Amino acid sequence: MKGRVLIIAGSDSGGGAGIQADIKTVTALGGYAMTALTALTAQNTEGVVAIHDVPVDFIAQQVRVVLDDLGADCIKTGMLHRADVIEVVADTIAECAPGVFVVVDPVMIAKGGARLLETDAVEALTERLVPMATLVTPNVPEAEALSGVGISDASGAEAAARTLAQLGPDAVMIKGGHLAGETVTDFLLYGDCETETFSTHRIDTRHTHGTGCTLASAAATGIAQGLSV
Repeated sequence: MKGRVLIIAGSDSGGGAGIQADIKTVTALGGYAMTALTALTAQNTEGVVAIHDVPVDFIAQQVRVVLDDLGADCIKTGMLHRADVIEVVADTIAECAPGVFVVVDPVMIAKGGARLLETDAVEALTERLVPMATLVTPNVPEAEALSGVGISDASGAEAAARTLAQLGPDAVMIKGGHLAGETVTDFLLYGDCETETFSTHRIDTRHTHGTGCTLASAAATGIAQGLSV
């Protein structure tokens, strides 16, 4: 059966984002969720209170034993908060899962403002993990940090996506939720510079925690089940 998704990410004790949101999404879409925890967080709807690191050798061990036994049709990465974590995840995927699809959600800052990616880890992300991606799904601030391109409208999103594509991922989706306006537009660049936009009316809600995790896990599940980007 296709649909095995290995999620390499941090835990959200509040259940709205992180591994918890990932498992719920993969399961709801008929996939089979497996996990490798990179960090534990103490958080709730008001924000992240504390982060407890998982040793990098144990992160690698989780990935290896899952892949050795269960395998994966797609790997989804979320919170990889330090450079050494990114390095070991990239090394372990290359060693144990060559050719497996990878969806990279470059988690940098929590909705409440807590930084979930150390500053010196951005370079490791762009040099090691983004080039391995089948799909990378940054929001506007993340895309700006990774590409160095300012984004204030759709043309900026396209410019940033093309810059990120030069790093080597197969596809880049820049989520437009951080841009102003009543319409939200996501921009997708894939294949031989093909583009697609997805627009809808903005929903007026404060319940946005975990939306990025959910989207990336949904995409990973579809890819794992044989759908194209």
